[in-house]
Amino acid sequence: MIVTNPRDFLSAIDQQSWTINLGATAEAAYLVSPANFSLAAESATDNAYMDLAQQPDPLAALAEHAELARRIAEDVPVITFPGDPQAMDGVFPNNAFATVPGRLIVGRMRHAVRQRETRRADIRAWFTRVLGRQVVDLSDGDFVAELTGSLVIDRARGIGYCGLSDRCDMAGAHAMHEAFGLRLTYCFRLADGEYHTNVVLAILAGRAAVIAESGFADAEDARAIASLYGEHVLWLSPEQKQAFAANVISLSPKRVWMSQRAADSLQTRQRAILHAAGFSIGSVALPEIEKAGGSLRCCVGELF
Repeated sequence: MIVTNPRDFLSAIDQQSWTINLGATAEAAYLVSPANFSLAAESATDNAYMDLAQQPDPLAALAEHAELARRIAEDVPVITFPGDPQAMDGVFPNNAFATVPGRLIVGRMRHAVRQRETRRADIRAWFTRVLGRQVVDLSDGDFVAELTGSLVIDRARGIGYCGLSDRCDMAGAHAMHEAFGLRLTYCFRLADGEYHTNVVLAILAGRAAVIAESGFADAEDARAIASLYGEHVLWLSPEQKQAFAANVISLSPKRVWMSQRAADSLQTRQRAILHAAGFSIGSVALPEIEKAGGSLRCCVGELF
C-alpha cells in the first residue's frame, strides 16, 4: 500500500498490526572509500548542503573514512570497496545500492556523475557472485529513485517513508516500494531546498525517530510519522538539521552512529531521549566528507 497524506497513513496504521517483527538492524555494512575526493558541481545543483567554495582535503577525507570503517566495525562486519576516481564524490553508496534478504537493489540516480556508481561491475559482482544475491536493477528506469537517501525505512515494520524531491519522484517511489517489498510506503513532499529524506528523518531500530520538521513541506507529515514512535522522538531544530543530526543510523539495537558535528549539536534532553530508547551514541569526526553534502548515514550501506 502506498499513501500520500497523513490521514491515509494514520488510517493504515490503525487498520493493521505494525508490531516489530522483522529484522530491525543490518547484519553487515559496506562503504566506498574516497578516491580523488572533491565536490562534483553537478551534485551541487540540488544539494544545498554543499558549498563549492569549500573544497575538501582528499587525504584528510580518506583518513576520516578509514576511521569510520574502523569504528562501525565495533557493531557489524564492514567491507570497504575501493573508490572510483571518476566518481569524485562517490562515498555515499546507500543512494546507489541497497539490500533486502536475497536481493541487491540498484538505484536510479538523477545526476550522471552518480550514475557511474550504479554501473560498477565490481560492486555488483560482489553481491551476485560472492553473496548469491539477485539484482533488482532500477538504474535504467524512467524515473528517479535514490534508494535509502530518498527512502527512510522502518525495517522492523516494513514501512517506508519516501520524501519526494528532484532526487525521487512518484514513479520512483512505486518502484522502490516493490523492490524493497514494503508493507506500506508513505510519500510526502520535502521542503524546498531539501534533496534527501535521510537528512531530515531517521528511524532507529524501529524504536525511535529523529525528525527535522523544517525539512518537510508539510509539518503534518512529520507529526504523523512521529505518532508511531511515542515518547522516543527526537525533534531537531533547523540548525541541528544543517549539522546532519538527522543523518544518523543504528547498526545495532543498542547504538546510534552520527558524525561528531551532529553529536556536538545535540542538547542534553535530546541525548536523554536516545538513551531512554536504549541507544548509546557513537560519533566519528567527518568534517571533510561532510563538505560533499552528506554525512555518516549516507556513507553506510546496510546488508540485510
